[in-house]
Amino acid sequence: MYPLQPVVPPSVEGLGVVVNRSRVPVWMPWPLPVGWLFTGVAYAGDDVSGGRASAVACSGPSPLGGPGELILVAEELGVGLGAHYAGVDGPDPGPYLNVDAPAQAKVLAAGRPTPLWLVKGAPTDRAVFAGEACGIWLWAVVWPEQSGLLLYDELVLTDLRDAGAEADLLPCGALSPRILS
Repeated sequence: MYPLQPVVPPSVEGLGVVVNRSRVPVWMPWPLPVGWLFTGVAYAGDDVSGGRASAVACSGPSPLGGPGELILVAEELGVGLGAHYAGVDGPDPGPYLNVDAPAQAKVLAAGRPTPLWLVKGAPTDRAVFAGEACGIWLWAVVWPEQSGLLLYDELVLTDLRDAGAEADLLPCGALSPRILS
């Protein structure tokens, strides 16, 4: 198990620290949907092994009105950070996915079409999707559940480890209480 490091409040500098330590993608919707802001980042790992899981929080207007929140998690097998935010048991989404059925959503992760399946057994206050991108798990957890529509518009995800100066333009909002839980 890798230790969960303290949540980093939303700032370009704090995000840069996590990005530089991460050995997994640090996914960010880029460009951010209209009205959305970066609202926090967390990672699991240590100083020796680096970040083995990353979680990025964003918030903004939900597609059906009201506020929406999104946490994107990238993690190696067995870490469990995505399952924590998803509210499901076990470290990986595999037992909760029906990959024999068509994917319910698709994102473009690092330029590649990436199917995501609905995670069964998640609490009803959120929609949870998971799949594989760049050889590791990709989780998308959205609140409220109806905000899951955001993922049906083929959201474009950028690995901030490859973003360069673009990350300096990231609009930051208040720290998300969801990433703290």
